[in-house]
Amino acid sequence: MSISQLIGPRRVHPDISALDGGCCAVAGVGSGWDDRVVSASANRLPVVLLHGWPVTQEHWRHIVPLLQRAGFAPHPMTMPGLGEAAGEFDRFRKSELAGWVRDRLVERELTRFALVGHDWGGTVAVHVAAVMPRAVVALVVEEEILPGVDVEIPAPGSERYPTWHGPFNRVHGLAEQLVPGREAAYYGTFLEESAGPGGLEPMALRAYIDAYTTPGVLESGLGYYRTRVDDIVDVKRLHEVRVHTPVLAIGGRYAMGSAVAEGLRPVAPDVTALVLDQSGHYPLEQEPGLAGRAIIEFLRRHAAETTAR
Repeated sequence: MSISQLIGPRRVHPDISALDGGCCAVAGVGSGWDDRVVSASANRLPVVLLHGWPVTQEHWRHIVPLLQRAGFAPHPMTMPGLGEAAGEFDRFRKSELAGWVRDRLVERELTRFALVGHDWGGTVAVHVAAVMPRAVVALVVEEEILPGVDVEIPAPGSERYPTWHGPFNRVHGLAEQLVPGREAAYYGTFLEESAGPGGLEPMALRAYIDAYTTPGVLESGLGYYRTRVDDIVDVKRLHEVRVHTPVLAIGGRYAMGSAVAEGLRPVAPDVTALVLDQSGHYPLEQEPGLAGRAIIEFLRRHAAETTAR
């Protein structure tokens, strides 16, 4: 079956602002936030959600209502260029993006919160935890191996997770010439392969491809891959600084699996591993119940521990 047959015609995908009633005003242009799903309660621990490439805030559509019902305040944030135009922002080194996130958090006066990062959002979340150790009470990394960390992906993920996209995206000028007009094939192939046999919901797949077809998004997304040399230098520094925030490392068996946790242990002494058997690169979409319960239990435990100190 072709990608176009799988995803069907272009359609409007219900966004996460409609979940659990939505509650607040729409975020300002360029803020990165989706205020429509942020709880107004000052007593709820904020949970900042950073998605990766090539998905959007739709990745959080299952976890947002679970977090709300569990008494947390989810704060979905889109980093520059990930499904939305980056505007004038053109610094995609992950440590610099962590600074961008930190500035948004300071603007919101968030002084105590948890972080959940998927894919590139996971690397950025680790850097945020490193520079804001007293603010971040718990960190969840979903399907990410830090740049430059040498760790083997176990089977069956090693046989299924695509490896072509990184080298392709890093070649200056190549994707810019080949992808325009072929976005469904380019993004769709990666999304389908990385999801493993369980796949993604067709409406989500369609929504992701549509978002990354937006003018300027291709170039910004490629920028995330073209800072690899600097990203590796910054991760090496983390080996010295260390991230002392408790970490829950979530992998999909058909993608990175246990390599997520193994790749974090050199920079973080307190890592809990979770591998979801039916998932590929998107556990919070593919096994939302199991992943959601694990995250909520982890956040509750560590939020209570920090409160008691």
